[in-house]
Amino acid sequence: GSRVLLDRYGMGTKAASHHADSEASAGARLLDDIEAGKVVALITDAGTPLVSDPGGRIAMAARERGLKVVAIPGASAVLTALAMAGLPAERFFFDGFLPAKQTQRRARLASLAGLDATLIFYEAPHRLAETVADMASVFGGVRMAAVCRELTKTFEECVRASLTDLAARYPQDATVKGEI
Repeated sequence: GSRVLLDRYGMGTKAASHHADSEASAGARLLDDIEAGKVVALITDAGTPLVSDPGGRIAMAARERGLKVVAIPGASAVLTALAMAGLPAERFFFDGFLPAKQTQRRARLASLAGLDATLIFYEAPHRLAETVADMASVFGGVRMAAVCRELTKTFEECVRASLTDLAARYPQDATVKGEI
């Protein structure tokens, strides 16, 4: 992943792992390094850094300390999916990952049902079937939607259909892989 890219371009710089479990201590160290004059780059092996990513809180903390945050545009699963889905793109709302528990997930979906926008979510493969079924229940089965997975990878797929049809395509016992 990232180490291969850094090595490829001769960037033998020190790399440190950062994830939700180490966020508090690792984030504080990174901010201390920046205040000490070091340059810190936050990169990820899975999508755009800081979007549904633990690094987002580091950027907020850096801003609170008055530190400069610079973004270098790159791949974005949110915008790639929106472009591929064939759904209205003039207004959209990205909500990240939905709650894992059905009651909370349905409540979140219900709170978003009135938005006049295309809704975009990330989902884990093992929850796809129940999430699509919940969306059909909350939003109505005729609402058009798209399931986009493995974007920009070998097995890329973007299936556009009604929520009822998507629920039939991804039944509870279906094995779905990849980032959705």
